[in-house]
Amino acid sequence: MAAPSYTKQQVSKLPSQPGVYRFLNKEGKVIYVGKAKDLKKRVSSYFNKSSLPNRKTMRMVWEISTIECTVVNSEFDALLLENNLIKKTLPKYNIRLKDDKSFPYIWVPDERFHRIMPIRNKHNYKGGTFFGPYANVVAMKSVLDLIRKLYTIRTCKYDLSEKNIDKGKFKICLEYHIGNCKGPCEGLQSQQDYDRDIEQALNVLKGRLTLVKNYFKDKMFEASEKLNFERAQKMKERLGLLAKFQAKSTIVNPRISDLDVCCIYSDEKMAFINFMRIKNGALETSHSTQIKKKLDEDDHEILTKVLFEFRQRFDSNAKKVLVNTAIEWELEGLQITVPRKGDKKKLIDLGRKNALYYKKKYYENKEELAQKKDRVLKALQQDLNLKTFPVHIECFDNSNIQGAFPVASMVHFKNGKPLKKEYRHYNIKSVDGPDDFASMYEVVHRRYRRLAGEDKPMPHLVVIDGGKGQLNAACQALKDLQLYGAIPIIGIAKRLEEIYFPHDQYPIFIDKKSPSLRLLQQVRDEAHRFAVTFHRNQRSRKSLGTELEQIPGIGSQTATRLLRKYKSLKKVREATEKDLALVVGPSRAGKLKQYFKD
Repeated sequence: MAAPSYTKQQVSKLPSQPGVYRFLNKEGKVIYVGKAKDLKKRVSSYFNKSSLPNRKTMRMVWEISTIECTVVNSEFDALLLENNLIKKTLPKYNIRLKDDKSFPYIWVPDERFHRIMPIRNKHNYKGGTFFGPYANVVAMKSVLDLIRKLYTIRTCKYDLSEKNIDKGKFKICLEYHIGNCKGPCEGLQSQQDYDRDIEQALNVLKGRLTLVKNYFKDKMFEASEKLNFERAQKMKERLGLLAKFQAKSTIVNPRISDLDVCCIYSDEKMAFINFMRIKNGALETSHSTQIKKKLDEDDHEILTKVLFEFRQRFDSNAKKVLVNTAIEWELEGLQITVPRKGDKKKLIDLGRKNALYYKKKYYENKEELAQKKDRVLKALQQDLNLKTFPVHIECFDNSNIQGAFPVASMVHFKNGKPLKKEYRHYNIKSVDGPDDFASMYEVVHRRYRRLAGEDKPMPHLVVIDGGKGQLNAACQALKDLQLYGAIPIIGIAKRLEEIYFPHDQYPIFIDKKSPSLRLLQQVRDEAHRFAVTFHRNQRSRKSLGTELEQIPGIGSQTATRLLRKYKSLKKVREATEKDLALVVGPSRAGKLKQYFKD
């Protein structure tokens, strides 16, 4: 396949400077974002047949309709802009890391008598100090458990203002009686004493364990000199907890401090990466992940992107980075090396072991899941006496309220999993009133008439959400299309989970514990959910449109334009007259604002 000549003309006009380029298809959608030290040279390579490495890249080049570029001052700026654009536009040919919204954090909010709380998605919380993200919940809980054992930090949600404490608004709880809290809610602990614990707890969260150990040592000797041996023993026990925690995380020479380690191991389709953050010889963060290759990217190209992303995600400010594959790009203020010997080489070996172990577990889990799916589908084939292995399953459902706003849905499952890009919803066109049978006939007829007309493969099983009546209507649609008998079709009724077959007088019952029945229920429930959601949206949109049409001078087309732009009546009401004028013109905008004002 040759690239269109006009894209080659666009390439000839690109500057020979560092920057970011974007490939857009004919619909104007960004399909790929890349960075380059020399924009013209890099983009030109895509249109040189001898340099195209694989069919995936050739297919992407064939889709290119427009090329856009942004010139930047440095390689680091190009990397930053590329990363931001990929997150914003989600191009289909770019590799992407999983979102970090689910990573756990520890939050210390700004308040009197600070709490130390585990949270997810820090964007939902304002103010205070955040620690993390932690690679997993276990890592976060180990730090929290250590802090709870070392210090008496409150866990309640009370607003411990001076006014509330003086009024005696709160009472001590069980945490006080079992020794986990000193009762600041009743004024039994001063804020100064509480803040000392918080200060030391923050040192633990920041990884300054030496400071904390020295603090407990001083307190232990001070107590022993005063012959307060009970307190001295408590300080000794806390030193032991710290030593035990530090021993678990110390992996190299403590003189090696503040550096990141990023290792990659890849095969033809996947890349497996391990990222570690080291402080004072201790492993503070270790996170492994996998990335699906889109265009057979090289290891150094993938490593450049993920290293930058991981450093942002885990808030790393380390000036040194160890990698197992050399990176071509230079990042400002960052020393990137591939160690060959010594303690740093041991860190690389550890990171590579983690990546290899993650690869092994990934493929083991994938194989186990595939075997489980096969068992379920084989059980379904046996229970329903199907001739074909049911890889593709489609299910239909209707939704309406006494015939109003009638809609239908079709969901598609592949290998026992929902394939949402193949989902379809339908507005019922040929039926008046609440007639589920006629509605089912219409949507089934429309679906398979289209598949037959486009010469696309038919599903291996069709499931109808309903009893005998809905099933008969669907069968009649297949008969009219001369497809009856070519596609296995069943109906499933909700009340007793009865399975109906065409022309069988009585339904069959599959064992309630059977995985095949659970799969049918999942397919049926997903079709119902999809239909009900679409019905609610349609009902809301049409009801809202009707309300807007009651305004003098606002017709159905104007109401539709407003709904497409603002989505809800509330947002239409909140829009300024100037913004409304851009959508419906100044005259109608004035009528809308007057209506809402009245």
